[in-house]
This record gives sequence, C-alpha cells and structure tokens, in this order.
Amino acid sequence: MAKETEGGTWINVNGNEEKGHVNIYGSDPREPHDKSIHININYDKETFTINEKIDGEKTSTDCSCYLTTACMRHKLECFDDNCEELTILRWFRDNFVSKEDIDHYYKTAPIIVEAINEELDNNEIYNYIYENVVIACVNAIKKGDYEFAYERYKSSILALEEQFARPKLEKRLVKILKLKVCN
Repeated sequence: MAKETEGGTWINVNGNEEKGHVNIYGSDPREPHDKSIHININYDKETFTINEKIDGEKTSTDCSCYLTTACMRHKLECFDDNCEELTILRWFRDNFVSKEDIDHYYKTAPIIVEAINEELDNNEIYNYIYENVVIACVNAIKKGDYEFAYERYKSSILALEEQFARPKLEKRLVKILKLKVCN
C-alpha cells in the first residue's frame, strides 16, 4: 500500500531478498495519474531499472552501470545513488564528456557489468574500479584536472570493454553461429 508524503507524493516500497521495487506517484495511485516512477532492483544481478511515466510518455532506463555498481559494492548498505562520487561523475559527464563517448558507455556498460558479475572475484574487480577509476576521477575533478579525469574515464571504458565485454559478445556470437549451422 502506498503512503502519502507531506508533499503530496505517494510512495510504495516492496520486495524480498531477490528483488525490490520502489514506486513513486505524483498523486494517489488508486486514482488515474499521469506521473510515476518505478525503480526495479534485482539484488542477485545487482542491476536496476527506472521506468518513468510523465504525461503519458513512458521511458525506461537500464542502470546497469559499472561505476554505480562499483560504488554500490564498495559502500554496501550505506550506498546512496546520489552519493558524492556519483553526483560528481554525473556532473562531469554532463559537462565534459562527448555525446559519442556517453552513448558508447551506455551501450557497453551493461555488458561489462553482466560479465564482471559472472566472475568469481567480482568484488575485487569492483573494488579495483572504485579505487582506480571512480576515486581517481572524482579526485581529479575536484582539483579541476578534467583532462586527467576524461582520459582515465575513457581508457577505463576501453580496457574494461576489451577485458569483459568483447569475450562475452564473442561467446554469444559463437553460440548464434553454432545454432545457425545446426539448423
């Protein structure tokens, strides 16, 4: 059952140890409404999606971001999607990263996350990303060294793509080709 906040927004939180859902409504959800946000969390896969409905327009965002996942893993139960690290990185992305690099990141990041999650030592990998990409970039941005932050960000994407995404995509391609040959 959704509960009304002081500001008139309605929030419903539910789930179990496998999945969680946070639903936010602009008005009483029992009545017709045109504004809502639904956050779906899969704890096993450590992924989440955000589905928005505003004035009849629906959008969905896959938030399988390895930078967010690294922060989430490092901070554990203290994680906040608006933590300092992610806030600074989002500001940097919006102000300094090219559209092409952003598009590339959002295409490859979910594949990288999926591949890292399949690794036995994935906590160590995410800690490495947190320490050597997230913190390194955040510290550089705070100092105004945007060039270093951009180069570290871009080189990390390419390195992680090479190490995790390419092998995963190659395995999928081999599987598809085998199915075509067998049929």
